[in-house]
Amino acid sequence: MNPISNSNRSLKWLWLSLAFIVVDQLTKLAVVVWMPLYSRIEISSFFNLVHVRNEGAAFSFLSDAGGWQRWFFTGLALFISGLLIYWLRKTPQEHKLTAIAYAMIIGGAIGNAIDRVIYGNVVDFLDFYWNSSHWPAFNVADSVIMLGAALLILDGFRTGSESTTSNKESS
Repeated sequence: MNPISNSNRSLKWLWLSLAFIVVDQLTKLAVVVWMPLYSRIEISSFFNLVHVRNEGAAFSFLSDAGGWQRWFFTGLALFISGLLIYWLRKTPQEHKLTAIAYAMIIGGAIGNAIDRVIYGNVVDFLDFYWNSSHWPAFNVADSVIMLGAALLILDGFRTGSESTTSNKESS
């Protein structure tokens, strides 16, 4: 008998969370060490590397709230990560896409939470733009969270169509 139960086998995907945390923190460290705050390196006609800080959440939500948001967003990230680890543990091992999506979101959330604890804000450095219109700067953790959420949505459609197909076949 395998000592790892079926429900715990999906926890193996936490290595992916750790990998994304490491990549996120290394890229942010490089920005902090080698780029002065508010500096910009032009890469192409639509992309720059920048060094900015975000004290809020997505799109600088609550960035000027006076400081309490640092601990609120840190706690929220840790709570959500804990919840996702619980769901990951309950995810059947054949639901790989769901497990990978959870692991990605966990890695991104913890990556940004580490920034909040160390710096008091989140280090952002990826700046995409068109003409003079800039998308808000973001980082690897933000990208991983977004991709993980997109995978969950995709998996929901895929799983929904599979259950619809199996319901039609059983009728």
